[in-house]
Amino acid sequence: MLKPLDPLLHSELRLAIVSILLGVESADFVYIRKQTGATAGNLSVQIDKLHKAEYISVDKGFNGKMPRTTCSITPKGREAFAEYVERLKEYISPK
Repeated sequence: MLKPLDPLLHSELRLAIVSILLGVESADFVYIRKQTGATAGNLSVQIDKLHKAEYISVDKGFNGKMPRTTCSITPKGREAFAEYVERLKEYISPK
């Protein structure tokens, strides 16, 4: 029996956000938006969902007078992503 995929990571945009954060120490909102092509509003909602699930951390601050949001993946997020990938492998080549 195949195990269900994590619905939080099964969203294309949330999966993209986590994938980006896996390769960097942190990334700011503008960088993630440019990489994903998402609208600011949609990206904000998806970042909030990942943050509430503790898959990513979100730091809000300022760069001069400009607001700046920076995201980083958490250990829980890394673990969830690794599990997601393993479950996808099971779907691709079931035993």
